[in-house]
Amino acid sequence: MRRPHKLFGIAIVTMFLVLLWALFNPMSDRSLVAQEPSQNYASRLMESHRADLPVASEAVAYAPATAVETEEVTYATIDGTPVTGYLARPAEATEPLPALIVIHEWWGLNDNIRMMTERLAGEGYTALAVDLYNGEFAEDPQTARSLVDSVSQNPQLAQENLRQAYQYLEGEQSATAIASLGWCFGGSWSLNTALLLPDQLDAAVIYYGGQLETDPARLSGLEMPILGIFGALDDNPPVETVREFEAALQSLDKSVEIYVYPGADHAFANPSGMNYDPEAAEDAWERTTAFLEQHLK
Repeated sequence: MRRPHKLFGIAIVTMFLVLLWALFNPMSDRSLVAQEPSQNYASRLMESHRADLPVASEAVAYAPATAVETEEVTYATIDGTPVTGYLARPAEATEPLPALIVIHEWWGLNDNIRMMTERLAGEGYTALAVDLYNGEFAEDPQTARSLVDSVSQNPQLAQENLRQAYQYLEGEQSATAIASLGWCFGGSWSLNTALLLPDQLDAAVIYYGGQLETDPARLSGLEMPILGIFGALDDNPPVETVREFEAALQSLDKSVEIYVYPGADHAFANPSGMNYDPEAAEDAWERTTAFLEQHLK
């Protein structure tokens, strides 16, 4: 028969091992949206983009409101490998500006994201388009699915990428305030950035991010205002999940604005593929710029 002190010792060791598991198991990480199996998420994105190609319509070319200057910059180093992003800022700027971490769609850091980064910079921001795909980008849904899956299987690398993007804007660019903004896959990672930097990030914008956190316990630490832009026809995420996300934030008295556009589907703000909705996209842009001006300037 075991003595009581031995049983107590076993219990202590067991509790210690459970604590270590909770600390180092990614599934328990509250700085990430609760993760579904990576292949499930990639498959849902593939279904949402089945009719899309990452080629913008010739009729749509968004010029920035003011002249901007751009450059490729190394903003992070992950496992010894430099990470390059696309930086844009107003050409006439002489003082530090508020900044944006711009997170690409599932296609990657392509010309469309560069165009949108320049457009954001034209509104008076230092805008850094990050690269979560290690220099790769997709030109077809199958490749995009593979790239999303690779990030989902090791999300800690993306977290470190975004953490260093924040540090780059705060340090190298002397940003006066910093927000995250992303579309689709990048919308989910905009929320993940907020969870990663809950008391550092000044605002977060989520365009139809398919992975939304609805557990109030995981959202309770967020201190920044959040803007969510979604389509009523989208099932990635479905409107029901969007409303659960909104209700969870409201139950915590968080600052949140959610807009669901009737008749709009997933990726409605991207001028490529079958889902582009110019009217909804322009209204969402106006709401986005007003939100950023209110909370960053």
